[in-house]
Amino acid sequence: MPNVDKMYTYLRGYFIGANMSQSISALQFAREHHEGQTRKDGTPYIVHPLSMACYAVALGLRDDNVIATILLHDTVEDCGVRPEYLPVSDTVKRAVQYMTIVKFDTDLDKIETKCRYFNELLNNREALICKALDRYNNLGDMPMNFTKDAMGKNVAETEVLLLPVLKKAKEKYADLADILFILRTNISTLNEAIKVQCYDEYTRWSYIYKREDKNEKA
Repeated sequence: MPNVDKMYTYLRGYFIGANMSQSISALQFAREHHEGQTRKDGTPYIVHPLSMACYAVALGLRDDNVIATILLHDTVEDCGVRPEYLPVSDTVKRAVQYMTIVKFDTDLDKIETKCRYFNELLNNREALICKALDRYNNLGDMPMNFTKDAMGKNVAETEVLLLPVLKKAKEKYADLADILFILRTNISTLNEAIKVQCYDEYTRWSYIYKREDKNEKA
């Protein structure tokens, strides 16, 4: 299991050295508000945003807004924090809101809205990078925490909705082109590896997502 204290100390030292004031505040805020939360496998939930932030730093990402978004991306949804109370800029608050899952009445409502969401994701730089890192991190945990149906759904969603957006993003955000290429390649590779474990479920969900995405773009 990852050592939370070591990850926290490493990131805090890095942020101080890089003068990333928002990320310093976000790091402390996230740790305090995720305290006591665990994933299905028993891992402390804070490991998820910390792992995402560590990977972002390893990729060479130095954007304070993006890193702060990564650290706070689940605090509104999972901790009951109102966006206006986040200790960051309005840019980060908007990105965190963008990352927050809306509850739906039916699966079809959720799918339709997700298709729209991913098509609009290109317009929010911070949320786009955060979503890519979030998906990469979650894909690695899926075999331990997800049912086959949930795995198939996420693999299909990644292939049909997220990867095409990341490809387009390389053109829009030229300064992030290398990072986006690495993320897209790594996500695609991991997605293919998981697909073989839930191929029937993936096939069913892929058809649904492609149909709804086509309707959304019509």
